[in-house]
Amino acid sequence: METLPQTQAPPDPPEYPEGAGLRYPAWPWWFALVGFLVGFVGSQILLAVPIALLGGTEADDTSPTVVVLGTLALGVGLVGSAYFFAGRVVRPRAWHFGLRATPFWPAVGWATTGLLSFFIVSGVYGVLVQPDTEQTTVQDLGGDQGAIGLVVAGLMVIAVAPVVEEVFFRGFFYRALRTRLGVLVAASIDGLVFGIIHFQFDGADGLLILPPLALLGFVYCLVYDKTGSLFPVIGLHAFNNSLAYAIQADDGGWQVAVVAGPLMFVACAVVPRLLPSTPHPAPA
Repeated sequence: METLPQTQAPPDPPEYPEGAGLRYPAWPWWFALVGFLVGFVGSQILLAVPIALLGGTEADDTSPTVVVLGTLALGVGLVGSAYFFAGRVVRPRAWHFGLRATPFWPAVGWATTGLLSFFIVSGVYGVLVQPDTEQTTVQDLGGDQGAIGLVVAGLMVIAVAPVVEEVFFRGFFYRALRTRLGVLVAASIDGLVFGIIHFQFDGADGLLILPPLALLGFVYCLVYDKTGSLFPVIGLHAFNNSLAYAIQADDGGWQVAVVAGPLMFVACAVVPRLLPSTPHPAPA
């Protein structure tokens, strides 16, 4: 009786690197700029409703109430625009925008490196250029108008702004640019736009404060790119804003900062652990 030749077991499948097969959505690069414009225009439409309720065209658009409402409207407009445009390609998921867990200590290391780099470069810039301009964001939000104003302004600066701005500018704007551009070019464009929306014109000297703001946005992009998660960047953003708020706010500002800042750090460490685990995606 003829015997069949022995067959060998198939080899084990190759081990693929982390994140292989999982890629960010291929959002067109122009989604970034159009999404920003649509979000900004949409925020002005949203803001028109409470302004009408507050007195229509006679409402003081520099009052803290209107500034706070405008800041919230801008956040809703930008995040809503990001979600809308992202949905034109594929159903949006949290990890598409960088809302995913990442190893804790490497994230802390990258965030610390980014923050120290920013402090060093901006410190040298300040010594060489000596910009004579002060940011008035805290006062515009009512941080100088009693305890309630101090708390509301602090929450806007330390909690709301880092979440909203990181979801849009790093989670969507930068990620859309990365479908066409390299890391440094995309981060530079992102940082410039990020700096412009935080820029407060105060004569020609006011332009001198724009480079540090753009540098900060650039650093946030690099930390996000290295960690693949927005949570380290949100924590970094909250820490920087906490320092700025403690310095710029009136007496008591530091108390708001030392409470809100650590709470944001805890949230950035705990919330990712509650999300589904996903590997570090590859660029689109």
